[in-house]
This record gives sequence, C-alpha cells and structure tokens, in this order.
Amino acid sequence: MKAAIAGLGTAGLTRDATPPAAELARQAVSAAAGDAGLPVSAIDGLVVCRTSAAGDSVLGLDLQRALGLRDLTLNRIALCEGASALAAIQLAALAVSGCSARAVVCVFADTPVIPGKRMSASFGRLKTGTGLEGLRYSAGLFGGAAMYALSAMRYLAVHGLGEEVLADVAITTRQWAALNPAASYRKPLTREDYFAARYIAEPLRLFDCAAPVNGAIAVLVTTPELAADCAQPPVHILACAEGHPGTPDRSGFDRQLNHGGAIAAKALFGATGLGPAEIDLCEFYDAFSISPLLALEAYGFHPPGEARQAYAGGNAAPGGTMPINTGGGHLSGFYLQGMTPLAEAIVQLRGAAGERQVARARTALVTNDGGRFDYHLGMILGAAEHRP
Repeated sequence: MKAAIAGLGTAGLTRDATPPAAELARQAVSAAAGDAGLPVSAIDGLVVCRTSAAGDSVLGLDLQRALGLRDLTLNRIALCEGASALAAIQLAALAVSGCSARAVVCVFADTPVIPGKRMSASFGRLKTGTGLEGLRYSAGLFGGAAMYALSAMRYLAVHGLGEEVLADVAITTRQWAALNPAASYRKPLTREDYFAARYIAEPLRLFDCAAPVNGAIAVLVTTPELAADCAQPPVHILACAEGHPGTPDRSGFDRQLNHGGAIAAKALFGATGLGPAEIDLCEFYDAFSISPLLALEAYGFHPPGEARQAYAGGNAAPGGTMPINTGGGHLSGFYLQGMTPLAEAIVQLRGAAGERQVARARTALVTNDGGRFDYHLGMILGAAEHRP
C-alpha cells in the first residue's frame, strides 16, 4: 500500500455547546488541508465517517457542497460504528494507491454532549422489546457499558483477577492525559478516586468509560510523493487489515473475550515483516478500560491474562517501554470514536506531541473497534523514514 497521511485537522473537542456536526466537519477538513499546506480545492476525494447517533451529528454525502468541493473522484460514507475511521483511511489509501484519487480527506464529527443533559440522553436510542434482540433489553441490558461489562467480568473471572487491573488502565491513561492540553480530564486520578467512583455497569466504574466531546477530526491521505512535498512530516500507512469474527462455531472460541484483533494482527505483521517487538507505541480503541487489555493479548504483546503486566509494571505509562494511548485515549482524552487513537498516532510520529512525546516513535499500531467486537480494523503507521 503506497499512501501517506499529510494533513490533520481538528475542531471543537469540547464538552460545551458547539455548532452542528456538519460545521465542525467543515472546519476540520479546512484545517487538515491547511496543515498539509494545500488549498481545500486540492481535495479530490471525501470519505465521511458516519456516526450511529441521531440528529445533527449525522453527516451525509452533501458535505461536499458545504465544503465547496467540485469534481470529486471519490465521495463515500464509511459506517462500521467505532471502526469507521480506519475503514475510511483504508479506503482513501486504496484510492490513492490505485491512482483513482490524489488527495482524499476522511472526516468524523459528532456532537453528543448537550450541556445540562445526561450523556445517556445523548446516546440513547429507541429500543424494541420484541424478538431475540428484545430479550436483552427486557432483561435490563442497555448501552455499551453494560455489554462491555460482560466481557470485563468474564475476563476477570477467567484469569482470577480483581478490579485493580481495570484501575491500572484508567490511572495510567490519565497520566498521559495530564500531559495533553487537549484532554478532557487532566487532574491526576488516584486509586482512591477510582474506587470511590460509582459503577456504571459492574465491574466498570465511571473512570472505565469514555469521555465524549463535541468535535471533529479530519485526516488528509495522499501519495507518498505528494506527502513529501507537504508542510508536515509524512506519516506512512504501512499496512491496514480487518478482522470480523462473526459468531464462530469453533470449539474454544470465547465470544466475550475475543474480537477481530487476532485476525488483523496476522495480516498486519505478515504484510510489514514487523512484530510486537518492533512497534514503538500503541494507540488502542478504548471506549472502555477492558479494551486495551484484550487488544494487547490479541496482537501478541502478552499471553492471555497477562496484559495487566503492561500497566502494573509501568510499561504503558509515560517513560515506559511500550507507551499506550499517549494522549489520554478515549477514557481521559476525548471520545471521537476511531479518530481519537489515529490522531494521536499521527502527532506522535510527527514528533509534535510536546511534553508527552515518546522519545522513540517510529512505528505505531492503531486499532478501531465497532459494535461489541463485531468490527475490528488495525493499522500500522510509520514515521517519515519508514516510507514503504
């Protein structure tokens, strides 16, 4: 795959009231083009990451008109929930690799935070009480936290672990957020603070769950040749792979603890010749604290039940040997679905992360999860010297 990321733009990233998502998207796309040193008119491809939310958070193909773009050779919607961001980048990379487009912008925007209203009101949907899908709602199993709590409870039980494992993830992630001026929560999180917080869905507490914001992120994907002439150091897309397990009937597959990461890992490492030891930092999708633990094991960094060592031993923390979610992730940074880990990887590989910059940042693994282990994409990015 011959493609590189040349531009990154953001808008909003706040828990205050903002313009509608379409306007935030327009601002982010303009910022991404400017970041690359290109005029907006240079964009000939647009991929919109569609949120599953309702109202003015929904972006459509008519965003082209709002941006004043003309004669696009690519205009698509990517929709696989939290995995939409990397799916969009994958599509853009294939387009520029195949010469069907030259400069493609991928954008996600969301405005779920309504000042004065609970987050449950922002993310709530009309549920059905009939059929097989209605059984879980009839039993009171509502929302993403409840579904991921099942996996967290299963993980702790299978491996004989306590909730301090989840606490270590949340506390370490907050340590990174403290170094990020754009993070939603920068105040140090103590173990006492963590365990004093209420359960959202046992064993997941308040600090085990993502911090939604109103905002937009746009990424400009182009050819390595054009990226080399842009204003920012290029970030090369070394490989991208998907993994969607469905409902396997093979013996021993635990649906509570497995997503498509193991499928994607095999393809990613095979395509690049890299392995876990050659990855300098990881930016995992972490809408809930259980997710990085499962990702570490799916990608072969640790055997089953041992991912806690990355956090308990300080390897995932600032100054550690395997930095994870270096901007504060979704838990303490901000939740803009799969664009959050991608944006942080770009900043790190450019060497532009300021106080939180990882000293040795040449390769990064980025993951996206959609649904509840339904859709998974992984991507390996390389700094400028890693041009394929």
